[in-house]
Amino acid sequence: MDAQRNLVALLDAAKTVFATAGVSAPAKSITDLAGVGVGTLYRHFPRRSDLIVAVLRQEVDDCVAAAVSLGATLEPFDALCAWVERFTTFVGTKQGLAEALHSADPAYEGLPSSLLDSLVPALGGILDRGAASGAIRSDVTARDILVSVALLCQPVPGEDDSFNERVVRLFVDGLRAR
Repeated sequence: MDAQRNLVALLDAAKTVFATAGVSAPAKSITDLAGVGVGTLYRHFPRRSDLIVAVLRQEVDDCVAAAVSLGATLEPFDALCAWVERFTTFVGTKQGLAEALHSADPAYEGLPSSLLDSLVPALGGILDRGAASGAIRSDVTARDILVSVALLCQPVPGEDDSFNERVVRLFVDGLRAR
């Protein structure tokens, strides 16, 4: 039971530390926040890339679950807005993540497409429901939205996060059926 609790604590701590200090943050920052020793971190995640992949997969699983929940409880366009906000938080707070994913490290090989394979059908459910009801444009795909939002979340020199949030909201508003 301690091993499972430590694993959850490490993943939660890594998620927080990656959001504030980036994926290259010292391991000690993660273990201190998790309340475990460095040995526990390396027992669960022998390489930094193992930890990054685990955090990413957990975040994607959370985004998938949010799509299902929001799609079942909100009107389609409202579900889309809420889900994109959730996805934006995930993408926008992972400093250095894109660089790591597109590095030559074999640990990340195939990961971007694997993550999309999970996210596309989840978001697609919201889009299909929205297109069928006439609330969301029918000529946009889940992949279009995922890639666009990820690009719109990239830092813009001289602008703070509110700029990216505003641009994403403008983009999402353009997905409304006219």
